[in-house]
Amino acid sequence: MTFAPFSFASVADIHLEWGGARRLGALLAPRFTARRACLVTDGGLVAAGMIGPVRESLAEAGFVTAVFDGVVADPPEQVVEDCLALARAERAGIVIGLGGGSSLDVAKLVAVLAQSPQSLAQIYGIGHVQGGRLPLVLVPTTAGTGSEVTNISIITTGITPGESTKTGVVSAQLYADFVLLDAQLTLSVPPLHTAATGIDAMVHAIEAYSSRLRKNPMSDALAREALRLLSGNLIAACTDGGDPEARENMLLGATLAGQAFSNAPVAAVHALAYPLGEHYHLPHGLTNALMLGPVLRHNARVAAPLYAELAEVVGAPGHGDAQARATQFVSFMQGLTERSGAPRRLRDVGVTESSLPMLARAAMKHGRLLVNNPVEVTEADALAFYRAAY
Repeated sequence: MTFAPFSFASVADIHLEWGGARRLGALLAPRFTARRACLVTDGGLVAAGMIGPVRESLAEAGFVTAVFDGVVADPPEQVVEDCLALARAERAGIVIGLGGGSSLDVAKLVAVLAQSPQSLAQIYGIGHVQGGRLPLVLVPTTAGTGSEVTNISIITTGITPGESTKTGVVSAQLYADFVLLDAQLTLSVPPLHTAATGIDAMVHAIEAYSSRLRKNPMSDALAREALRLLSGNLIAACTDGGDPEARENMLLGATLAGQAFSNAPVAAVHALAYPLGEHYHLPHGLTNALMLGPVLRHNARVAAPLYAELAEVVGAPGHGDAQARATQFVSFMQGLTERSGAPRRLRDVGVTESSLPMLARAAMKHGRLLVNNPVEVTEADALAFYRAAY
């Protein structure tokens, strides 16, 4: 037997087309029979005029579309419930998520819950979704989360910000039926957000490539190509947001990374990043960027052969054995993060030194991620990572 047994799953249909969102209706009409749609997005995209042409395209193709624009970053449960109420009231037969990762995550959950007797609370965790869902279409407007091709949705739970946490739903039913990659939608993303989401996508690729439990040849191939596209285009996309080639390469890279980590899950960088979002409401991509260096350095003593391979993928300068190349890879990634313009230290984004022990305790609650790390991470390790990033 050449390979250890592994499984690989992804969305059924991906279409990449510059400007494709303006003819979304024409793309969907032959693929789906339902014509009553719930479009899940955020108010910023509506205000920017990005939703109007999409609705017009859908209307021309015979779709009747109800728009939910109440999605916010790190959406709380109430946003899902409000969107679900609209979808049910409008008798939606298809759900379309258009926006950043938060909009796509909400759309996935609404598609599952719209015709289900289950509540949101009943589907938290891994594999708890029962039955089917409404047809689901996802259109990302940022190049980072990879949510368009994952079977994961992340929701903020808890009554108050200080008590909130990120809670996941992981289920095969969350894989979309159709994904449209239209990089033209990402042109308006500002440089700092471009940097943060791009680094987020690179973390997805790196952690998938070194994932301890489910790493496999298919996820490896996707992670390598994702990291090649992302590392080679991040600075161009941050420097000139109107560069169509850079934008399309970033969006495709983020999607490939999403396919990789949906099958070979992310690990300690994300586990350390989540508490920063939970307690300081920092953007997820930015928190990944801040924690990347300390975690990679910790992992390198075991993951050196893998990081050495990734050093070749990104073209990190230097030479030597696997340990030397791994060190050069970590330095290259740190330098790329700094060149992108992303903040370099926790103190630069308002994190207090006194909160670091609390953050370390919170990170240990994300055991579903920590088990994927190539090296065990203790609470003492987590605290050391935060101190190194501070």
